[in-house]
Amino acid sequence: MGLQFRFMDDNAPCHRTVAAEQLLESEDIERMDWPARSTDLNPIEHVWDFLGRRLATRTLPPVTIRELRLALQDEWAAMPQQLIDTLILSMGRRCETCLAVGRSYPLLKT
Repeated sequence: MGLQFRFMDDNAPCHRTVAAEQLLESEDIERMDWPARSTDLNPIEHVWDFLGRRLATRTLPPVTIRELRLALQDEWAAMPQQLIDTLILSMGRRCETCLAVGRSYPLLKT
């Protein structure tokens, strides 16, 4: 992924297990500091939402794990690159907005 790669997560308990920590350490992946219970700024949250909406519109929704995996792979491959680009490019603006709101509402600061 290159030298600039950092892992971003939302501090959910599943991301903080010993197994997850060991995997990141074994792959020498640096974890980005991220406040707990923060606003969903992570672009992947929006990607999961997109994929969930696409799965919900399927005529025959997946009913097995294998079907779900295949459906997600299909939808991932069909996802417009413009969606990813837009999410990435919006990060600065969304972070600035959260910081501005945090200054107005001290209880929202993380």
